[in-house]
Amino acid sequence: MAAENYNRELAISYANEWAYSRNPKYMDFHNLGGDCTNFISQCIFAGCKIMNYTPVNGWYYLGAENRAPSWTGVPFLYQFLTANKGPGPYAQNVSVENILPGDVIQLGRANGEYYHTLFIVETSSPPSFGGILVATHSYDANRRPLSTYRFQKIRFLHIIGARAGK
Repeated sequence: MAAENYNRELAISYANEWAYSRNPKYMDFHNLGGDCTNFISQCIFAGCKIMNYTPVNGWYYLGAENRAPSWTGVPFLYQFLTANKGPGPYAQNVSVENILPGDVIQLGRANGEYYHTLFIVETSSPPSFGGILVATHSYDANRRPLSTYRFQKIRFLHIIGARAGK
């Protein structure tokens, strides 16, 4: 499967455009558990334009009732991005020093449950908690410093690229 580039600029542009509103192409899941991961999936898709239509374990959105769990679920997005060997985006866990704008952050509780997904729109050089600015939904924000969030656990996902389908 051919590896494709992930266009970080397009993904960030999408985040900046839709951080405080909703793209009518997608359902707003705010009242159904939260819209953060749905929004971050939209941002990633804007940067790669490739979905993975594998039933259950893929990453796709065709409609509110026809989507993969990874499109809207925090732990499912993590599982998909870090284990994906097929079409669509793929990522790896990295330390804060190795993240870039266009990457993803997930916040968690001490018990290991991750509950919120953030999209990085800007970083200081080198990246630091005070110099990372994020966009997200549920608690809509754009260019919000990561240092203003409260959490017990955090993981950084560096999007490596995306693979085209066969």
